[in-house]
Amino acid sequence: MHKDVLFSQGVNEALGALSLVDPVMERLIHMFGACSLAPAWDRSPYESLVRSVTHQQLRGSVAEKILGRLIALFPSQAFPRPEDIEAADEAALRGAGLSANKIASLRDIARHAIEGKLPTRVEAESMDDAELVFSLTAIRGVGRWTVEMMLIFTLGRLDVFPADDFGVRNGMRLAYGFDAMPTKRQAQTDAQTWQPYRSIASWYLWRVSAVKSPPSSVRESELSD
Repeated sequence: MHKDVLFSQGVNEALGALSLVDPVMERLIHMFGACSLAPAWDRSPYESLVRSVTHQQLRGSVAEKILGRLIALFPSQAFPRPEDIEAADEAALRGAGLSANKIASLRDIARHAIEGKLPTRVEAESMDDAELVFSLTAIRGVGRWTVEMMLIFTLGRLDVFPADDFGVRNGMRLAYGFDAMPTKRQAQTDAQTWQPYRSIASWYLWRVSAVKSPPSSVRESELSD
């Protein structure tokens, strides 16, 4: 069966399960509608890591501009190959808006790919989440969050909870009316309720965090029965 069909079935099951175990999540699903998460099935782990590293600690729009400049440095390719990144001029990469640390990270990702130390798409699909986190965080600048973004947005894993993500924890703060940002440990503990569909719950928390209304409006009006 096609990956999209299987994933859609999993998301539909997730919406029903999350609604049953958590009334706040049920309200979020009603508020934002069906989850439109669409994994990039044709994207390799290499490309996913490059994209995620580029996005680290930046607003999405800013990161996309920098990523666009990076891609534009290699007009003969749809996406820069590992060999392109490894051989790229430092000044050109800096000119695209990449910091020295991100350049070092991208070059290390490229080296791992060239040396066959990065899993292919097929290999990654056969590995569990913990294996991928352990393997890929050995690369410079690739932390758990970076791998988790790959797990969700490239491999379509349904039960990933990126507790280090500001948007996810801020979404929890807003949706559940916390006075302060939940700690990573608190967020992980609370998220256990959503297993085995924490990726989908995270998607809704990102939506809450993106809402521009004041927190009280989100809690009292938009999340009301």
